[in-house]
Amino acid sequence: MKILIAGDWHSDLHEEPVYRAFQKLGHEARRFAWHEYFRIRSGGRMPNIFDTVNCKFQNKYMVGPRITKLNRDLIAKANEYHPDLLFIYRGTHITRDTLRAIKHSKPKTVLVGYNNDDPFSKAYSWWKWRHFLKAVPEYDLVLAYRQHNLREFEHAGAKQVRLLRSWFVPERNHPVSLSAGDRARFECDVVFVGHYEPDGRLELLESIVKQGFRLRLFGPGRGYRWQGWYPWIEKSTILKHLAPIKLIQGEDYNKALCGAKVALCFLSKLNRDTYTRRCFEIPATGTFMLSEYSNDLVTLYREGVEADYFRNPDELICKLRQYLNDDQLRKKVAQAGYQRVLTDGHDVVSRMKQVLKWVAPMLQGEVANG
Repeated sequence: MKILIAGDWHSDLHEEPVYRAFQKLGHEARRFAWHEYFRIRSGGRMPNIFDTVNCKFQNKYMVGPRITKLNRDLIAKANEYHPDLLFIYRGTHITRDTLRAIKHSKPKTVLVGYNNDDPFSKAYSWWKWRHFLKAVPEYDLVLAYRQHNLREFEHAGAKQVRLLRSWFVPERNHPVSLSAGDRARFECDVVFVGHYEPDGRLELLESIVKQGFRLRLFGPGRGYRWQGWYPWIEKSTILKHLAPIKLIQGEDYNKALCGAKVALCFLSKLNRDTYTRRCFEIPATGTFMLSEYSNDLVTLYREGVEADYFRNPDELICKLRQYLNDDQLRKKVAQAGYQRVLTDGHDVVSRMKQVLKWVAPMLQGEVANG
């Protein structure tokens, strides 16, 4: 099968694992990355300030000649490549007319849209998802990240909607033994790797440090807007010793999880999350996961058996004491979580295999049964 994956591709965390998973499954895959359309190329000279601001404006508000060119080029790429499947990852910049044009010229190409964010959340600005939501009825299949988005996509006119949870990437998320240098950087009682939200997580982290637990914190720092820890971390008299918070990726991310006795998981209120990608990445490293509770998460990992949960600040501290004082229990639960994430097939290749099963009837011109 010929598969074209389109997405921003500003990092190798999102679209790239999808691309590689399709290849591992024996399919021919190609990339269409649109972050390149918003890079200023000045031939080694200092970029013109007007060009820089104009480029950022077009990327943020998804309007202007670069957006037009991006969409035209995607149509041209589809016409040139003749994909059986066009997989669009978080299609913020892709217009309804573009999907219509591709479907008109390539009626047998199956259009699949996947969004790891919540386009129906009221916390986002109205313009953020306007192209994506208008285009929802044009996709043959829309893949929802969350249970509550299923009905919302149906109301938005989706032809067919399926739940596609996030995943872990075995090459990135796995148990590893740390060197002496790695232990100095990453070893701790508790780690949280993730972004800042004004949802009480700062106060929870403060309470952990107050109890004398050794905490490490990694995530977006300066230069990041809503998700950065700056300046909140510097304002905290309890946590400011952790500043500056640094974003870690790749093998360092894996080592940061493996270096902790307990890895925390907070659920984004911005995206109305009931689980998150780290709910698979943490157990895949063999590290004990302590997460905010949700009714959804307990269907993935049994409470106190394969992971554990907290519902309030007191329960968080109580369970940290319990597991940090009982190495045998903590390791037992962590190992059970590790086995569960593998057995249930929460890796990216298994996810894409499921996508292809959903797509198969469409490629054959059939209507998939619910």
